[in-house]
Amino acid sequence: MNKTFVHAETLLRRHYGLSHGEWKSHRYDVKTLAHLEEHEVNEQAFAHLCKYGFGKNQSAADADEFCFYRVCLQDDRILNAVERAHSFIKLHPLMLYIATHELVHIIRFNRGESQFNAPWEEKTKEEDTVHAITRSILQPVAHQGLNLVLDCFSDQYHIGDICN
Repeated sequence: MNKTFVHAETLLRRHYGLSHGEWKSHRYDVKTLAHLEEHEVNEQAFAHLCKYGFGKNQSAADADEFCFYRVCLQDDRILNAVERAHSFIKLHPLMLYIATHELVHIIRFNRGESQFNAPWEEKTKEEDTVHAITRSILQPVAHQGLNLVLDCFSDQYHIGDICN
């Protein structure tokens, strides 16, 4: 899993023209189902983001001083999808899509291109935008397995969700 997120980071740095140092400002961690808190479990998606903030005084105003995102992988759902797709969908290409998709969200939130706490209607539009960006990032490195993922999990499929 770590290699998949490192690969996704490399693709995003290239796409957005970010240096390694600039990338480090996009703080996140990744947890699998076994390590998620109850509120981080989502039975509707392969992954979703939670945002956590810490401030010097722990007040609402200071919470924006330091924030990070948690990519909450719902690995039971991911593995079930791979199993149901039999030999068509492979785990690594699906995970690369999921990792890239969630990291695009993080960059867009950090840049102010989208709001983490946006109304539901805006979140739906954001998902469409992120799907399109994810496909454009992955298309140059697509191979047979990744092309299947890009085809199967297109605009009509819900990859992730956002919670706080």
